[in-house]
Amino acid sequence: MSLGSDVRQRPLTAFPARSDPSVAAAAAGQRLHRNGPDIVFRSVTTGPTHSNQPPPRPPRWIWAVPFPSKVPPLTRPQWKVLGLLSAAEFFDHYDMGIMSLALLQIQAGLSIPEESVGLLAGLVRLGAVPAFAFAVLADRMGRRRLLLITILGFTVSTFATSMVQTAEQFVALQFISRMFIYAETMLAAVVLAEELDAEHRGWGIGMLGALGALGHGLSAIVFGFVEWLPFGWRAMYAIGFLPMAFLAWFRRSLPETKRFKEQQSQRRDRGDWLDWFHPITQLVRMYPRRLAALCAAVFPLDFVIITAVTLMAKTLQEVHGYAPGEVTLLYIVGGAFGILGNLAAGVLSDRLGRRRVVVFLIVLAAFSFYGFYNLSGWIIVPIWIAQVFATMGLSVLFKAMGSELFPTSYRSTAAGVRTIAGILGAFTGLYLEGPLYELTGSHAGAITLMLPVLVVPAFVVMAFLPETATRELEDISPER
Repeated sequence: MSLGSDVRQRPLTAFPARSDPSVAAAAAGQRLHRNGPDIVFRSVTTGPTHSNQPPPRPPRWIWAVPFPSKVPPLTRPQWKVLGLLSAAEFFDHYDMGIMSLALLQIQAGLSIPEESVGLLAGLVRLGAVPAFAFAVLADRMGRRRLLLITILGFTVSTFATSMVQTAEQFVALQFISRMFIYAETMLAAVVLAEELDAEHRGWGIGMLGALGALGHGLSAIVFGFVEWLPFGWRAMYAIGFLPMAFLAWFRRSLPETKRFKEQQSQRRDRGDWLDWFHPITQLVRMYPRRLAALCAAVFPLDFVIITAVTLMAKTLQEVHGYAPGEVTLLYIVGGAFGILGNLAAGVLSDRLGRRRVVVFLIVLAAFSFYGFYNLSGWIIVPIWIAQVFATMGLSVLFKAMGSELFPTSYRSTAAGVRTIAGILGAFTGLYLEGPLYELTGSHAGAITLMLPVLVVPAFVVMAFLPETATRELEDISPER
């Protein structure tokens, strides 16, 4: 690892006295050449400190997502954090996968009109708006405490969804569930960005997405038996109570991030209620252009992507004639290749840059959506795999960039704003899909008319956002 990218010309804390020559050299930004591995010195605020000890072997669960790339040398605490967050993401994806897979069955069971399907899905996703409060609180109370609350919240609300009797009850409980899920997802990306080294952040957030996507695979497996399960789609939501068994393990094992603890120790509050709004005011004052550019990219991206993805399982069954078991087979076999987009996006963006990979994946998503909704036959399978690859990769990269572009003191708040921008885009897309459906006479026609909007996020990312790959967080977004 290069010393120049990891050493800051600022006083080092918790190190030997200044008379130690190695510390003096590190403080001056010089590289030390010794017999053996490079020794890297860094201050507390620049992330975990490395030693010349050999890294531990990767845990076995990492091979749940085989990928032809070198596994980075993470430390034991870093592997532990990645494993805990991946377990939480697994259950998040299971919950979110149910509605996209079983939308046709839910529509029939709750007597939802065809023209209202998009609106229902959009209202559910508006749960991201109150999730913003969790993001702000995490910048004041810590990431760990809020993560535990979100896990408990989405577990209970997912289980309660299995007992709804009306469309209104379904929307209300899934709104609450999505509130906790979106909060957990944004906090997980923030924690990984703060805990992993600069050259491994993309890989780590990609692996988090890939392992979490296995939860979508579980929902696909269960959906294959939806016609034989007692109570049908309701049983799928009842299974969502399983994370409750792991809550004690999360509480005991999940640590607070080092960067947050260091930033908290240096924080000077006025001691009144206005302190709780400090992350919001600082975010808007210090990085307004960067925040506006990020939202301007995320809104149109989710305007198209979420709308197109939400209607895919329904289209497979109604237009392409797939039975539930065949949808499951596609999601399991094809999805196994598609979820590699998480890791591929992370690894490639660490090497080529986030922005270039984002633009490539946007183009791939646009062509995939057009093919899926306008072609038929065997070509649908590889097209569907390509869109999974692209959309999952884009999710990883915007999570990474959204966490990297802002300082520790309001990084979680910024993640909340990014999530709200995306969800408002998704709600707008799903809402407008209804009138477009009536105009064109099909969901395929409505989605096709929306695809040109994807030009906007590609342009904004290249023109207005800085490159963040392999750079230390303190270099990308210093505290102001």
